[in-house]
Amino acid sequence: MTSTPASTRNVAGLGSMMAFASMGCVQLGLAASIGLVGAVGSEGVAWLRLAWAAVILVAIARPWRLKLDRAVLGICALLGLATAGMTLGFMKAVETIPLGTASALEFMGPLGVAIIQGRGAGRWWALVAAAGVLGLTEPWHGAADLTGVLFALGGAVCWALYVLLTQRAGDAVDGIGALAVSMPVAALAATIVTGPAAIARLDLQLLALGFVLALLLPVIPFSLEMLALRRMTTAAFGTLMCLEPAIAMIVGLLILHQVPRPAAIAGIALVIVAGIGATRSGRRDPAEDAAPSVAAAAHSII
Repeated sequence: MTSTPASTRNVAGLGSMMAFASMGCVQLGLAASIGLVGAVGSEGVAWLRLAWAAVILVAIARPWRLKLDRAVLGICALLGLATAGMTLGFMKAVETIPLGTASALEFMGPLGVAIIQGRGAGRWWALVAAAGVLGLTEPWHGAADLTGVLFALGGAVCWALYVLLTQRAGDAVDGIGALAVSMPVAALAATIVTGPAAIARLDLQLLALGFVLALLLPVIPFSLEMLALRRMTTAAFGTLMCLEPAIAMIVGLLILHQVPRPAAIAGIALVIVAGIGATRSGRRDPAEDAAPSVAAAAHSII
């Protein structure tokens, strides 16, 4: 049955609402993380979130009941590694370079996906969003440390892979089963990198706070992103993710009384316009954008 224009707009709009809700949860999770950084360090906070997220998702989805072939397991494993790299890379980057610079560099990941995979006007919206991100973060104001830049760029690559792999995994596995497989991989990778040092500093209160934090980031937002990517193209999703700095800036203005610069205000306007454009043109068309076979998807990614 061919979708009507109204129904296809509704599909794109629902996916966009899920993406917006995801970004809101991310900002709440980041705000809640501030109090834990002094106790376990930035890497320890990232590890605690991933470890608890793995426990929660496994308990909910019970992935051992899923019948997954090797190709799907491979996609989920790669998604887990990308998730760990994205999370840890950003945390390492902000240790040596300004947050705005790190954010601008990491956003090159989803923006790259949007520009490469965009169709027609989709690529133009991505370029508008890229200009907006530069206005929001103003990376030219900070002296960038080379090590921090490399970590941020590594996080950008992982973020781009995360977007692509999340859509593939979401198409191949019903519900949040793919996350229940990928998140333990991410937690294991984070444990190998930073877990032992963080574990030694934990107590019952930190464990309880880590559980709540994991719900805000990444359990709820990652689940919403997987659902959104079933309804949107990766190009539109990558463009919409550029609204996250705007959300963060609005939260900072209303709660932290951080007045944005004129360039940042212009950046907000640009990314909102780009987000609206992406929403209108970012529907996934089952007839034209049907998911390939799992084997073909795994081959195309690897």
